[in-house]
Amino acid sequence: MPPQQEDPLLSQEARYESCDAEDPLLPPPGPEERKADRATMEGLDPYEKVRRPSVYRRESFLVQFVQSKGPPQIIILIMLLALGFGSTIGVVPAVMTDRYARLQHGYMDERDCADFETLIEKPAECLQGSADAQNAAALSSLVSNVLTFITSSLMGSISDEHGRRGILILGLALNSMSPLCLVLLQFYPEMSPTWYYVAHACTGLVSWIAMTLSSLADVMPPKWRAPSFGLVLAGFSVGFALAPTLALAFDHFQISILSCAMILAGLLVSIVFFPETLPERTQMEAVERRLALSDEVTGGWFGQLCFALKRPIREISILNRSRFFRLLSSLAFFSGMVSSADQTLLIYYVEERLQFNDHDVALMFMIMGLLGILVQAVLLKPLNDWIGERWVIVLAFSLGSLDNVLYGLARKKGLVLFSASLSAFAALSFPTISAIKSNNVQESEQGRIQGALYSLQALASGTGPMLLRFVYSQTKDLPYPGAGWMFIFAGLLYLVAVACAWALPKEKANSNYPSDASSHRL
Repeated sequence: MPPQQEDPLLSQEARYESCDAEDPLLPPPGPEERKADRATMEGLDPYEKVRRPSVYRRESFLVQFVQSKGPPQIIILIMLLALGFGSTIGVVPAVMTDRYARLQHGYMDERDCADFETLIEKPAECLQGSADAQNAAALSSLVSNVLTFITSSLMGSISDEHGRRGILILGLALNSMSPLCLVLLQFYPEMSPTWYYVAHACTGLVSWIAMTLSSLADVMPPKWRAPSFGLVLAGFSVGFALAPTLALAFDHFQISILSCAMILAGLLVSIVFFPETLPERTQMEAVERRLALSDEVTGGWFGQLCFALKRPIREISILNRSRFFRLLSSLAFFSGMVSSADQTLLIYYVEERLQFNDHDVALMFMIMGLLGILVQAVLLKPLNDWIGERWVIVLAFSLGSLDNVLYGLARKKGLVLFSASLSAFAALSFPTISAIKSNNVQESEQGRIQGALYSLQALASGTGPMLLRFVYSQTKDLPYPGAGWMFIFAGLLYLVAVACAWALPKEKANSNYPSDASSHRL
C-alpha cells in the first residue's frame, strides 16, 4: 500500500505551530527569542501578521480584509463620504444658480430659480445665473484637476516616506471645506458663491482616495488587491445609491447640513480610528531611495532647489518606466476621459434632451449604485480568479463602449436606465488597473504609483469633458442621433482602451499567473 501523501498546507500549519514547541535537548526559548522569530517571519512575509494557522487550510479574502488594520475603517469612511457628497449632487447647481442670479443679475423674486419647472418659465436672470454657475464649476474643476496632476504623485511619494494617515487626514480636511461653504451660503444670503468654488478647487491638492488605495496595498497581498479596491468602490456605490433618495426627503438647507455632518464625521473617523498602515521597513526603503537620488545632485543649493522643484515630474515619471506601464497609462487615460465626461455631461444631457426629473435621476443613481455593489463586492473577485485581470479589463471596456453608444442612441428613458446599468460593469476597470500597477512596483512605491495614477486621471478628467463638448457643438444640429454623437464618440475612445488592454502581457497583468511573484516587479 503506497504511503499517504502529506497535505502541504496541513504540514505547513504543523511546522508553523511547532515553532513554539520546546526541544527537550535545548533550553526553552525566552520571550525575546520568540519575539525575534516572529519579527523574522513577518519580515519575510509582510502579510504574515494578519494570518492565523487556520487560514492556511483555506485562504479567505474576507477574513484577511476584516482582520487587517485599515480596511474596515476605510469602508466606513468611504460610505460616509459617498452619502455626504452624493446627497448634494442636485443641490449645488440649484443653490449656486439662484445665488448668482440674485447677486450678479438682480433677481428679486421670492421663489428660487429651481422652482420653475420648464425652460420657458424661467426668468432671464435665472438663466444667466445658471450660465455663471456652470462657468464657475468648469473653472473650479479645471483648477482642481491641474492641482491633482501636479501634486498627486508627489503626495503619494511623501506618504511612502512619512505614512498614509497624515496625508489622508489632510485630504479629508480640504474636502470638508466645500460642504461647509455650501451650508454657510444658505445661512448668509450675501455670501459670494466664489468661496464654495475656491474651496472645491483646493481639494485637488491632496487625493484622499489615492491614500485609501495605498493603505489597502500596504496590508493586502497582491492577488487580493483588485477585489479589495473593488470592495472599497462598492462601499462608495452604497452611498451613491442611497444619497439621491435622501435629497428627496429634505429641503436644500437641511440636506446641506446633513451632508456636511456626514463628511465631518468621516474626518473624525480618520482622526480617531484610522491606523497607520505603512510598514516601517517599507518606509525606510522609500527614504533611502530618495536620499540616494539626492546625494547624486551637484551644484550646491541651486542644484538642490532644482532637484526639489522637479520632484513632481520625477515622481510621475514612474508611468513611463516600461512599455507595460505605458500601456496601462494609455488605457487608464482613454477610459478616464470617457468616465469623467459621463459624470459631468450625462445629467445635463438627459435632463435637456430626455426630460429627466429629480425622481428619474434618483432612480438612475440607485440602479448604478446597487449594481455597483453587486459587481464590485461580489463579481470582481470570482472574475479575477476565473479569467484574470487582463480579461476583466477587456470585458469592462467593451461594456463601457456599448454603454456609451446606447446613451447616444437613446430616445426613451428606459434605454438610458438600461445603459446606466452597464456602466456598473465598466467600473470594474479602475480597481483592476490600480491593482495591476500596485502588483508591479515595490512595496515602498505604493503611494507613488497610486498618486501617479490619480495624476493621470486628473489630466483625463480635464480633457475628456472638453473634447466631448466640442463634439457636441459640432453635431447637436445634425439628424438623429444628433447631440448623441458625443457619446458614440466616447464609445470609440473606449475601443482604443480595449486595444491597449488586449496588448497587456498576461504574465504581468494577471496576479494568478503561475510564475514567481518577484518577477513581476519592474
